Amino acid sequence: MLPALLPLVARTPNPFLYHLTEAFMPYSVPATPIIQLALDFLNLDQALRAAEEAVPAGITWIEAGTPLIKSEGLSALRALRQRFPQACIIGDLKTMDAGRVEVDAVHRSGADIAMVLGVASDATIRECVDAGRHLGIAIGCDLVAVANPAARAREVAAMGVDLVSVHTPIDQQMEGRDGFAVLKEVAAAVDIPVACAGGLSPATIPTAIANGASICIVGGAVTKAPDNFAAAKACVEALSGVVAPQQGLYQRKGLSDIREVLSRVSSSNLSDSLHRGGAISGLHNRNPGPLLCGPAVTVAAHPGDWSKPVQAIDKCQPGEVLVIDACGQGPALWGGLATRTAAMRRLGGVVIDGACRDLEEIHGSSLSVWSRLVCPDAGEPHGIGAHGVAARIGGQMVQPGDWIFGDASGLVVIPAKRIVEVANRAQDIMEREQRYAAEIDKGRTLAEIAELSRWEKR
Repeated sequence: MLPALLPLVARTPNPFLYHLTEAFMPYSVPATPIIQLALDFLNLDQALRAAEEAVPAGITWIEAGTPLIKSEGLSALRALRQRFPQACIIGDLKTMDAGRVEVDAVHRSGADIAMVLGVASDATIRECVDAGRHLGIAIGCDLVAVANPAARAREVAAMGVDLVSVHTPIDQQMEGRDGFAVLKEVAAAVDIPVACAGGLSPATIPTAIANGASICIVGGAVTKAPDNFAAAKACVEALSGVVAPQQGLYQRKGLSDIREVLSRVSSSNLSDSLHRGGAISGLHNRNPGPLLCGPAVTVAAHPGDWSKPVQAIDKCQPGEVLVIDACGQGPALWGGLATRTAAMRRLGGVVIDGACRDLEEIHGSSLSVWSRLVCPDAGEPHGIGAHGVAARIGGQMVQPGDWIFGDASGLVVIPAKRIVEVANRAQDIMEREQRYAAEIDKGRTLAEIAELSRWEKR
């Protein structure tokens, strides 16, 4: 016997629709702003651990992110439905074609919302909507990469989608962009719920709501936190305007705040964000303690000729790093008096592919000094060299304005045009590693957490 006809739970813009089902689907139009937890993992076990910690804090919407579905398949949705039967489950396939097939597959796997891309054809979006009406699954439209998000939001709303999502993708977040201006335009253009995705944290959730978001999609601010429950609770509390101090974590910055980001990361994080590149090799830290960080002022000098390097100190602005290419040879072209002068002018550090001396004066100063060699012999100030030219330092080409960063693990050069992106990616890596560290402290091994055996090349 067929199950009873039950009304589809309050969905707009089609609240009159009905479908055959044994129970109400958990999706309903949010009466007040809610948090959607995005599980953008590659490993299902990690995703489930994060969700199990976070959900008790008040999370009611759970998203199987695109990376998770690509890695684990639709079994990720089935696992989430089994673990969280009362939650609203979102399958973020980012459908681009074959709308009926993918909506049906997501529905059969236990999801309550299927996501289609706004850049998909109208035919695909209409097919997703028709399939959703037939099956009783809500359709969300992700406006990522849409040329005119507000106009497209109106179009897809007219086609019958249940909600739209203003999505600032990760790669754009790393460039310091946010989507709040677009969010405000989209929210003003449609009457259906609007979700906001892209780097949200307890510090930015109130801004998202103020700009029209009724669904705040949070990923890393919860899943990368050492304590997923506490992080999720902070996000839920932020819905009512309670902002917990985040110390800059889980937020991406622009150029004006990039030193703040760099103060939290390491040279290892930066190298990882450069795809395991950028390391300056063969130079040594002559004054452990002060951090070396800043844009490069470059000098090419004849080995031991300290005229151009000393003159360059006067050309540096506070926070800049003096980078000296002396062909990796002695004698010394830098010493105690140069260090004293550079420290007085508050340089961000000195890097010498050559020799320095007077370590007893360098050590303990406020200036970070790196060199390839130490030699008590000094050269002569003949003035052979040039300012503001490309410098070859430890196997890397350093252009004027490139950023140099040095800590206990070594030196890294970052191209000037990529500093915002690389620094933000480095913080993203640092945040993820904090979560790994917390799991290790609970007794898991790194191999277990990363599921290394699964990802070995066969």
